[in-house]
Amino acid sequence: GIRLDPKEKLDIPVLFMPDEIKAYKTAMVIHVMRENGENWPYEVTADANTELNRNLILTENGEAQGILWIYPICGMSEAPQQKSVVIRCQARQRLEQRVEMMLIGVVPAASALPDVRNSAMVDTDKSSTTQEVTDGSSETLEFLYELQCQSDEIKSQLESWLGIQLLQKEWDTESRIVTLIFNVVFAPSKPIRDEALLVVQCTTGGMWKFPLLFIATEPEVDDVINIEAVGLNKESIVGFKLTSQTR
Repeated sequence: GIRLDPKEKLDIPVLFMPDEIKAYKTAMVIHVMRENGENWPYEVTADANTELNRNLILTENGEAQGILWIYPICGMSEAPQQKSVVIRCQARQRLEQRVEMMLIGVVPAASALPDVRNSAMVDTDKSSTTQEVTDGSSETLEFLYELQCQSDEIKSQLESWLGIQLLQKEWDTESRIVTLIFNVVFAPSKPIRDEALLVVQCTTGGMWKFPLLFIATEPEVDDVINIEAVGLNKESIVGFKLTSQTR
């Protein structure tokens, strides 16, 4: 019952209030007809746009009684962001640390209620990795992991120093909490302080973000160079070698 003048705009507000951490899909359908109730003349030809034909409401005599615009809407619910996990290591040293991530409010597939503990690998050299939690049947619950950084330069730097291995996955069917236990290996070659997000998505929908703070402190002193003077106004020379870690 909304009347529109020619060239007039119509704003349609969309409100999304998810009660579960999953994907929601719907479609907004706009039905337009003439104010005076008359139909539009329309001729269906062999080369007519089939997509357009599906969005027309045709009468028995082939006239267009109404036009439909269909807008698919996909709502992705996101869990509240967790506190930052700090990974701290001295430059040119190697840190191995276990990090526990809890996915709260996981909604399983209709027939998949996995409850297993197995190991898998997350390769940070790739932009994303898909892992599965399965109960041994054909039904699986898949997760997609991705490390997001503020820039491609930071991501490339972290990927060369960082290794993440998924050691264990636990599913609590009562609380609907999936616990992911990672083994993080951090071996920075120079001091840094960079932030990243470990983003987890589930095939049933929903997104979890875990902030990670990587801190590499100043390295230990390599050596002490002593230069002994041979006399006043005379040069003393000491030679030493430097090895570059990159090209």
